[in-house]
Amino acid sequence: MQRVMIVGGPGSGKSILARQLGERTGLPVFHMDQIHWLPGWVERSKEDKDRLSSEVHQQERWIFEGGHSRTYPERIARSDTFIWLDVPVWLRMIRVLRRSWRYRGQSRPDLTEGCPEQFNKETLKFLHFIWTTRHSARAKLLEVWQSPPPHLAVHRLKNLAEVRAFLETVKQS
Repeated sequence: MQRVMIVGGPGSGKSILARQLGERTGLPVFHMDQIHWLPGWVERSKEDKDRLSSEVHQQERWIFEGGHSRTYPERIARSDTFIWLDVPVWLRMIRVLRRSWRYRGQSRPDLTEGCPEQFNKETLKFLHFIWTTRHSARAKLLEVWQSPPPHLAVHRLKNLAEVRAFLETVKQS
């Protein structure tokens, strides 16, 4: 594993897995949320997100977690490992609520500094987004899972036990 793509819906555990995998492998970890957001929850332009994502893709070693599906073809072409956290939507929503409460008023480790977690009406809007995109977002990932390019090792992890079992297979650096 030299270039690892971790994907899944919001609250699936991508950031946590990326950090844990980075600790085990020594690979640098990149979070899409840090590319997506500028301080104050200002969204970057699609072009800037594309460019910054491409800069990560071009590196020789990385763990890159998160969405921005516009760049999936390039990321998949450069990845050697694809990890899909296919966690049930109800669990993802609970996790989002829990992290929103836990980090309220402060930035999470995987977010841009200056983007404090909120527990307010924006949280409800985010939960609505998770619910309404659950099928369309999953369909894109299912397509990669079902027909991966030959160079790509694919892993579909559906629960915490499977994530832990996967991590046990990864050698410490």
